[in-house]
Amino acid sequence: MDKTDLKILNALQADARISLKALADQCFISSPAISARITRLKKSGIIRDYQANLNFEKLNYHIKAYIQLQLEPTQKERFYPFVAGISNILECDCVTGEYSQILKVVFESTQALDEFVNQLQTFGKTSTQIVFSTSVPNRGLTLPDDHDMTKTSHQ
Repeated sequence: MDKTDLKILNALQADARISLKALADQCFISSPAISARITRLKKSGIIRDYQANLNFEKLNYHIKAYIQLQLEPTQKERFYPFVAGISNILECDCVTGEYSQILKVVFESTQALDEFVNQLQTFGKTSTQIVFSTSVPNRGLTLPDDHDMTKTSHQ
């Protein structure tokens, strides 16, 4: 991966709908070369997919919360399909600490959130934090240029 690839990735994270021509202009290479690089980045798994970043509140999902769950390892086989099938779960991560799972969720109301937490408690103890405000919204990772990558890897 070189500086041009990093520039492409940063531009796509800022606007996944950016045109090949605009990317080509930013990177000082041809549109076909940009297309080939994007294809290579997709095939290598660096670019997983493209998504629209939605404003959930405007869609009447006014409650965003993080739910921690104590899950026994023996329950993972049943738990993972359960959470995969619930669209209100934006993300679910297996983590270290007292709680082994953390879920980022959105719901229309606290009542809907409460009903979901009750379902989740069949798997184990939960701890729920409702979000009041967001100081840093969901965003991509700004990738450093080659020079900064060298500094970071040696620290």
